[in-house]
Amino acid sequence: MKQKIILFASGNGSNVENICHFFEHVPKVEIAGVYTNNSSAGVIQRLEPLGLQVEVFDRNVFQDGTLLSQIQCKQPTLIVLAGFLWKIGQDWVRAFPDTIVNIHPALLPKYGGKGMYGQHVHQAVKDNRETETGITIHYVNEAYDEGAIIFQKKVSLHPDDSTEDIRDKVHQLEYTHFPKVIHSLLNKDAP
Repeated sequence: MKQKIILFASGNGSNVENICHFFEHVPKVEIAGVYTNNSSAGVIQRLEPLGLQVEVFDRNVFQDGTLLSQIQCKQPTLIVLAGFLWKIGQDWVRAFPDTIVNIHPALLPKYGGKGMYGQHVHQAVKDNRETETGITIHYVNEAYDEGAIIFQKKVSLHPDDSTEDIRDKVHQLEYTHFPKVIHSLLNKDAP
């Protein structure tokens, strides 16, 4: 029986695309669905060449239980948030305990919480003159960016790094490690 991954994204979708490519040739893993809350998200066009359709949903369907029921019917092994910006509600966390995984573009607990995503994080890292940053992959609970940490990886920063330089360094960590950590979780291995 195949293990099923459901992916959620709100934006560009580069991590989603990378994850899909990683699992293309893993026979026991299926990308069982890709979802976005943004009808103009780049992830939609990004996945067309892979033959993957991205399902767009609105806040009503997300909050009233309709989408949750659809996802439950698919019986996912893992739900992966890759740049998904809406808060996951308690009903989702209860329905999928230790199943929803998020990637955050900083070393939590620093630079986490509501409003801390993407360039907002990188700007805060730069403004605070951090000498390092990184990624955190964690389970999702009812609070933003407070679930149990699964994996962290650091990268050094140079004082002259722009927010774009910081973003690029963080993206490289994401692309290298996120699919591998997901694979480890599917195999029940520690990353």
